[in-house]
Amino acid sequence: MKTLKKIAFALMLLPFFTSCSYNKMVELSEGVDAQWAQVENVYQRRADLIPNLVNTVKGYAEHEKSTLDAVISARAKATSVNVSADNLTEENMANFQQAQQGLSGALSRLMVVMENYPDLKANQNFMDLQAQLEGTENRIAVERNKFNEAVRMYNTKIKSFPQVIYSGWFGFEKKPFFKADEAAKEAPKVEF
Repeated sequence: MKTLKKIAFALMLLPFFTSCSYNKMVELSEGVDAQWAQVENVYQRRADLIPNLVNTVKGYAEHEKSTLDAVISARAKATSVNVSADNLTEENMANFQQAQQGLSGALSRLMVVMENYPDLKANQNFMDLQAQLEGTENRIAVERNKFNEAVRMYNTKIKSFPQVIYSGWFGFEKKPFFKADEAAKEAPKVEF
């Protein structure tokens, strides 16, 4: 009889333990969503800086129109690819990253071209924008790292026992990490 009471008591407590774990999974899921919003925020900051950078460069390097057009086009593509926090799939993340890498590449080419214009490099507006862009790139790296840490904590929680038993019942699914582009694994080639 005592064993039956212990089992009944354990079964009565099960919802309380489940609700605590459920609440923690909700908290971690919301943390991932909030951190994704911050990643998008710093990417948007970068996109907002680009028109000012392009306009500053136009005054000095009008015959670099194709490079400027490439930056404008890459910015338009990068800002058109949006991934909502509730739709973080591997495919959506890959599309987002590809668009952002296209913009990063176009900006890199623009900075290389600017080396040919000493007056532009000495322009205070250009120097300020370049410093802001560099700071933004650092912020992007920091926020992506924080996002991946939030995803790691969430994924670990939903895969841990006993949550793994019922996390799927409540719709808690694994979230994808922000992965480095394959091209980022190779060191850039610098030629003089």
